[in-house]
Formats: sequence, C-alpha cells, structure tokens
Amino acid sequence: MYLCRVNGMDLALLGRTLMKLGEAAIPTEGIGAHGTSAQSVIIVAADVKAHPGTSVKDIAARTGFPQSKVSGCVARLREAGAVEARTDPADRRRTLLSPAPDASPRVAEVRSATVDGVLARALADPDRLDEVKAALDLLAAHLDPGALSRVEG
Repeated sequence: MYLCRVNGMDLALLGRTLMKLGEAAIPTEGIGAHGTSAQSVIIVAADVKAHPGTSVKDIAARTGFPQSKVSGCVARLREAGAVEARTDPADRRRTLLSPAPDASPRVAEVRSATVDGVLARALADPDRLDEVKAALDLLAAHLDPGALSRVEG
C-alpha cells in the first residue's frame, strides 16, 4: 500500500492553490468589474448544474452563501448565458434556475481556455508541465464534483 505524504492541511492548501490557479486561467477580458468573486460564481454554477430547476434560496442553503451573494452570482451567470431562469409554475413568485441548454460565446470561451500558461508560470520547474497536467487529469477523473457528497453523505 502506498503511504501518501500529504496530510489534511497539505490537501486543503493544495486545494486553495488549485482554486486560485483555476481562477487565474479563466479569461476575464471584456467582462467588466463585478461584486462577486470568480470562486463564488464557479461554486454557484456547479450547484445549478448538479441541481437543475433550483432556486436561489436552495442554492444558498446548499452552499452556505448568503442569498444576496447567490443572487449576484446568478446575475453574472445569466449575463454570461450560462444559466437560464423560468418562473416556478407551482409558485409564480419563485424563479427556478437551470444550466443553459446551449453554450453561449462566453461559456464556450471559458470552457476552451487551457491552464497551460498559468501552470507554466506557477511551476518552479516549467519542464514538469506535462507531468503536472497529467496529474491534474488523473485527479479530475477520480475526484469529480460528486466526491464531496460521498465524503459528506
């Protein structure tokens, strides 16, 4: 059995570093200033994807974000064409959110952006870029967004 040298604190710090590198790899040219962080928007987008037909209130409950923060993130996602909203037929005062069925130009731009440049700049030894990208592909394949529910559930 392989003994991993990474402990919980190391994993948490690595996660934070990966999140910041991911944010840096997302193209931001031309989107203007917003009051919500990229990290918050990513978390809300992932929640909408995992729970189509959800409400701001439900997202806030699942993410732990205040409703005002979720609303700001949803506004950014709607502006980018990543999320669509419809009135809840059971309660016309409520709006239900789902991923947009087709990728908008902004969503396509974000999805097609590579992490190569950011990773190369972050590495102490840029010659290890391919090795690090392969490690990230392996982690992404095995630690999908459902991994949290398997730990917490």
